[in-house]
Amino acid sequence: MLPVIAFPAIDPVLVEIGPFALRWYALAYILGIVLGWWLAKRLAALPPVAATKAQVDDFVTWATLGIILGGRLGYVLFYRPGHYLMQPWEALFVWQGGMSFHGGMLGVIVAAWWFCRSQRIDPLAFGDRVAAVAPIGLFLGRVANFVNGELWGRVTDMPWAMVFPTGGPEPRHPSQLYQAAMEGLALFALLQWLVRVPSIRARPGIVTGTFLAGYAVARMIGELFRQPDAHLGFLLPGITMGQVLSLPMLAAGLWLIARARARPAAA
Repeated sequence: MLPVIAFPAIDPVLVEIGPFALRWYALAYILGIVLGWWLAKRLAALPPVAATKAQVDDFVTWATLGIILGGRLGYVLFYRPGHYLMQPWEALFVWQGGMSFHGGMLGVIVAAWWFCRSQRIDPLAFGDRVAAVAPIGLFLGRVANFVNGELWGRVTDMPWAMVFPTGGPEPRHPSQLYQAAMEGLALFALLQWLVRVPSIRARPGIVTGTFLAGYAVARMIGELFRQPDAHLGFLLPGITMGQVLSLPMLAAGLWLIARARARPAAA
C-alpha cells in the first residue's frame, strides 16, 4: 500500500438555499473577476495612464461575457466538437460544466480589442494591465478544480499523491495544485513585478506577451502531470490538447515581447 495524503472531502456546494446553490467553482469566477477588477483599476492609473477607472468599470461586463462565451465555445470546439455536432442544443447547457481557458482567453482578447477600439485607448497598454491580474482567476479556478475533485493528475508513487473520489483507487498527482502554483501564484508575482517597472510600462505589449508565454509554459509543464481528458486522451504520444493549444500562445507571447522591445518607448 503506497503512502498517500487523504483527499480533503469538501462539499463542492458552498451554500444551498432551496433551489439556489452557490458552488465553489462559481465563487472562484466571481472572486477572480472582482479582485481582478479592483487591482486593474489601480494598475491602469500607473503612468502612462492606460484607462480611467470608469473605463475599467465598464470593461468588467465585456470581460465577463468574453470569459463565459469564449470559455464555453472553446470547450465545445476544442474538446468535444463531435458530441455537440450531434447535439448542438447541449452547448447552451453551461450548468453541466465544460469551460476552456484557451477559449475564455480568446473571448477576453476579442472583448478587449473591441472595447479599446470603441473607447479609443491603446489596446496593448490596456491589455498589459488586464493581463497582469488574470492569474488571480487562474489560481482560484485551479483551487476550485481541486475542491471539486476534478481534472486530477496521473498515477504516481510520490508521497504527496492523493486518491481522488472520481479518479479510481490509484494515488495521483494533485496536478490542480501544481497548476494553481505555476499559472496562478508564480505568474502573478512575475507580472506584478513587470507591470510596476516604468521602463516596461513604457513599452506596451511586454506584460501581455509575458502573460501569454508564461501561461503557455506553465500549462505545458502542468500537462505533464495531469491526466488527459478521457474522451480525448493523447493527441500524439505524450502530447495533450492543452499543450497543443498552448503553442500558439507561446509564439504570440514571444512575438509581442520582441515587438515591444524593438519599438521606441512611449512618452
